[in-house]
Amino acid sequence: MALKHEPTAPYHSAQDALRVLETVAHTAAGVTETELARHTGLGPERLTVLLRMLRREGYVEQIGGGAYITGDTLRRLTSAQDRERALTDKLQLMLDRLRDSVGAAVYISRYVDGEVKITQYAAGPTAPAVNEWGDFRYSAHATAVGKSLLTQLDHNGRRDHLARHKMARLTSRTITSDKLLLSRLESQPPTVPVLDLQEYAVGTVCAAVPITAGASVGCLAVSLPVEHAHRLKQAADTLNRNAAPVLLSLAI
Repeated sequence: MALKHEPTAPYHSAQDALRVLETVAHTAAGVTETELARHTGLGPERLTVLLRMLRREGYVEQIGGGAYITGDTLRRLTSAQDRERALTDKLQLMLDRLRDSVGAAVYISRYVDGEVKITQYAAGPTAPAVNEWGDFRYSAHATAVGKSLLTQLDHNGRRDHLARHKMARLTSRTITSDKLLLSRLESQPPTVPVLDLQEYAVGTVCAAVPITAGASVGCLAVSLPVEHAHRLKQAADTLNRNAAPVLLSLAI
């Protein structure tokens, strides 16, 4: 499977954060912000923002003299014995926080072995999850999640997926023409959230933003009842601003 490489802002942030973490991890006694700037080549403002995020997420800790050392989250994620459980727990914590921040259900989806898969989500009484009345694996053409994942594949990857999954009409808004869908996916800017405006289910709107780590295609998504559609853009923007920590966890 070939990917369509168009790095987004969260991707660049995660890459810069990885450079910071690599430097911190190789200095057991701790490394100062000045030393980090020299080793990573990052400007002071950029570095300050990244360090704030890394401290908040537990990737680094600050000790006496202002030096930074590896934090508990990083130690757990780099432990072969505890990594999968640590990753699941960390992602769930971030999803719960995002759910509360946007006031809506949020999801992480991955493209695994040629299929769309919702790997984790956070919902609640005031943030209901989408009713999966049609298997998401066969509804990529109609969901924000599916379309976001498909935009991250190259043209042949998209055609392969659509060849394996018939584009059923799920609502009156569902696109069932592969030519039209492929055209829209091709013209989708990587920095603009992919939308589902009642294409999968009547009464539900969704948005998704990419979180591609290396050869692993993924996305963050949010769903809202149609009566809250006016909140969708703001919710998607919040997801995009908070995608870097999620992407970083997946990349470590």
